[in-house]
Amino acid sequence: MSVLEWDKSGEKLYEAGVDRGVLQIGIEPPVVWNGLTDVSDDSTAERKAYYLDGVKYMESVTPSEYSGKLSAYTYPDEFERALGIDHVADGLSFYEQRPRSFNLSYRTKIGNDIDGIDHGYKIHFLYNLLAIEDSKSFGSLSDQLDANTFSWTLSGVPRGRVSGYRPTVHISVNSLKTDPSVLSALEDVLYGNDTEEPRFPTIAEVLVIFGGAAGLTITDGGDGTWTADDPGDDFITMVDSDTFRIDDADATYSDPDTYTITDTPLP
Repeated sequence: MSVLEWDKSGEKLYEAGVDRGVLQIGIEPPVVWNGLTDVSDDSTAERKAYYLDGVKYMESVTPSEYSGKLSAYTYPDEFERALGIDHVADGLSFYEQRPRSFNLSYRTKIGNDIDGIDHGYKIHFLYNLLAIEDSKSFGSLSDQLDANTFSWTLSGVPRGRVSGYRPTVHISVNSLKTDPSVLSALEDVLYGNDTEEPRFPTIAEVLVIFGGAAGLTITDGGDGTWTADDPGDDFITMVDSDTFRIDDADATYSDPDTYTITDTPLP
C-alpha cells in the first residue's frame, strides 16, 4: 500500500527564467532574439454558472483564447516589421505601416532542489501572433543610467487543426518528459545543426516528430517553392514518376486558378 510523501529529494520543482528566444516573421528564416526579459500568458477563460429555481446546479468554464505580454531590453531588427515599421532606405524608416504576424519560441528553465535551475526546460512555441507596443518614454540622462525596457501586448489567431483538439496558438515541449532523441530532432529543426539551416516547425511538424499521425504537412520554402509531407500516405498519390495528386487537403481558393493549401490533420 502506498503512502503519500511530501518534500522528497529531487521532487521540489520550480520554473524560472526565459532564454533562447527565436523570432520568425511570416515565412522568413528564424532569427535569434537576444534580450528577452519576460513572457507571460494572460488567461481569457470565463466561468459561467447555471441556476434552476435559484439554486446553482452547474458551472462551466469557456476555453481561453491566447493573450500575453512580452518584455525585452532589445529586439531583432526584423521585429520592427511586426510593429508596422518599414525600412524605406538605409537609415530611413516609416512608422504606422501594416504590421506583420510572427512566430515566437523561447525556453523557460525547470529547477529542483538537487540540480538547481539546470534540471530541465520547456520549449514554448507561439504561432501567428500580433504585437501592440505599450507606451514608452525616454527621459533625460543622469548620473545613473537605466536601460529602457520595451514591452508589447500579444494576441494570436490559431491556424491549422489537430484532430481531437481545439486549435491553439501556444504549445510547449518539456525536456524532462520527452524522449531525448525526439527532443534532439526537434531542436535540430528549430535551432539548426551542422547540415540543416534553422526552421520554425509547424504544430503538425512537431506532432510528426513526436511520432503522431499529423496528416499532411505543408512547408513553404520562402522562394516560390513548397513541399508536402504525408508520412501516412493518406493524402498524396503518385500519378507517375513526375506527377502527384493531393486529395482531401485543406485548401482555400483565391480565384479559379489560385489556391492556398495548408496543413491538414487526419480526421
